[in-house]
Amino acid sequence: MSQTVIRRLLMIAFAATAFLLAALVGRLWFGPAMFGNIEVGTPLVGGPFTLTDQSGRTVTDQTFRGKFMLIYFGYTFCPDFCPTSLQIMAEALEQIGPVADRVQPMLITVDPARDTVEQLASYVPSFGERMMGLTGTPEQIAAAARAYRVYYKKAQIEGLADYGMDHSSIIYLMGPDGRYLTHFSHQATPEQVAAGIRKHL
Repeated sequence: MSQTVIRRLLMIAFAATAFLLAALVGRLWFGPAMFGNIEVGTPLVGGPFTLTDQSGRTVTDQTFRGKFMLIYFGYTFCPDFCPTSLQIMAEALEQIGPVADRVQPMLITVDPARDTVEQLASYVPSFGERMMGLTGTPEQIAAAARAYRVYYKKAQIEGLADYGMDHSSIIYLMGPDGRYLTHFSHQATPEQVAAGIRKHL
């Protein structure tokens, strides 16, 4: 066998190995959905949850099928990012007009110990009549946070008896089928969020 043929065979073997390694890494990073009906490279964000809204009603992810979900994980005692992000969500929905009825905005608490049904009922109306607040047991909140790849942790505030919550500050847009569409950082403007929603309506 000539050196040229050997080199070609080695190159083919190397390319095949590289492809298989890339596929394996992709599967480990993005999960099995990478090879399913979800577009290659789509992050595995979202999933089943069972929570309680501000009226005391039990809701699940299936409750919102057929509607877009605009989701923010935060808490009502948050002094900065949370109210700002919820206000951005509310203003963005105002900007897109009547079609905003197809979108359900919601705050999922990461502080279920303090964010009771009653606390949410007095808090979420500040961000418009569309806004929904969801709470649950610590286990239910942890499961929802895992599904959405959300980080949160109790943080003691120096010099105060009370505590805060360190947490991811991301607004997620989920499709009517419950699948992830896009997300926005807490630095996004209402105009940017509105434009991002319009792309998918």
